[in-house]
Amino acid sequence: MHFDLIVIGMGLTGLMAAKTAAERKKKVLLIGKGFGTLTLFSNTIDLMGILPEEVPVKESLPLWIEEHPDHPYGKVGMEKIEEALSSFLSFFPPPYTFQSRNGANSLVPTGAGTLRPTYLIPSTMMKGIGLREKKALIVGFKGYKDFYPHRFSDLFRCRAMTVDLEEAHGAEVSATTLARWMEEPSFRQRLTEGIKKEWKGEPLLGFPALLGLRDPMVVRRDLEKRTGASIFEIPVLPPSMPGMRIFNTFREKLIRMGVTFLLGQSVSRLLLRGDRCEGVEVAHAPLVNTYTGERILLATGRFIGGGLRADSSRIEEPLLGLPVTQPPSREGWFEEAFFASSGHPVHRAGVVVDSMFRPLNEGGKPIFENVWVAGTILAHHDSLYEKSKEGIEIATGYTAALKALGG
Repeated sequence: MHFDLIVIGMGLTGLMAAKTAAERKKKVLLIGKGFGTLTLFSNTIDLMGILPEEVPVKESLPLWIEEHPDHPYGKVGMEKIEEALSSFLSFFPPPYTFQSRNGANSLVPTGAGTLRPTYLIPSTMMKGIGLREKKALIVGFKGYKDFYPHRFSDLFRCRAMTVDLEEAHGAEVSATTLARWMEEPSFRQRLTEGIKKEWKGEPLLGFPALLGLRDPMVVRRDLEKRTGASIFEIPVLPPSMPGMRIFNTFREKLIRMGVTFLLGQSVSRLLLRGDRCEGVEVAHAPLVNTYTGERILLATGRFIGGGLRADSSRIEEPLLGLPVTQPPSREGWFEEAFFASSGHPVHRAGVVVDSMFRPLNEGGKPIFENVWVAGTILAHHDSLYEKSKEGIEIATGYTAALKALGG
């Protein structure tokens, strides 16, 4: 089969690239061995968490970009960043949407008991902002080991309780299982009955972010109706149900738009001829399927997603062998202090691209005529330190797809 655009990588970068191309009536193939890091980290949408909370991002981010022109945002520009965020949000109309407070970063309480700066927040988490000034009851679940409500409540000066679930039969229960149970009205009824045994009329009820896999607003509205309280979610350890909701939404809508999904499959070889990549081979034992395309967009992420790979001495890009900018030796990968204020140099390693998002060789020239690279695989950012991961993925996935299509 032949496609206008083949996207390799099914994280948020690849999803945004596929959306951008599909909206322009292009035939798109999206290949990924998994969900990327969407289900690991993406509870909210980070744009640049190190910016001050009191200043609107539209004012502070352009100044930051001017000081960091090699950053992926420097290649995108503020106008395209705003376009990309609007494109992302178009898949999430109210009631379940993502929003900022006054156009600035906000501090969101996390399941670890910390406050985390972020930009776009799911509707289900908004009521948890400013929690220390509110009266709330925090609800946990017996058998669910990734959230400790009493520890959380001690840090945020509120009350907590743990609900014993008859469905669990005394065993451990996973986040995915709880999220599925939450979608059942009968479970919500039993949950409400359990909460009312210890509830003292607090106006807010806080839950770990498990209010369903697909439509958390239906779950929240029903629980609010049953209890009479306002309900909010608290981001917790992986897997991320809010991240899974993002993936599910993109997958359903992109399939309706005609995008071909190859989930759970990996590219085994790229078909190269001169400075062009003419297609990919996907091994699915015992078969090897070949797909050809006019354009190839690499969105394979960093180390977790397999977009970058490290051995005892070097970091490499394994699929195309693209040059990776990095410290000259392994001794330069990390600072001495684990919590170094500037982050660690290894996190700024990556593939260097031009303004068109084409990968460059050591001489600064494009390597391929029809290959583009986007997402956190790019060099000159530290999304962990900056808290910019989702913003980079959304902005570069959108912009690189536009560049690939001649926009």
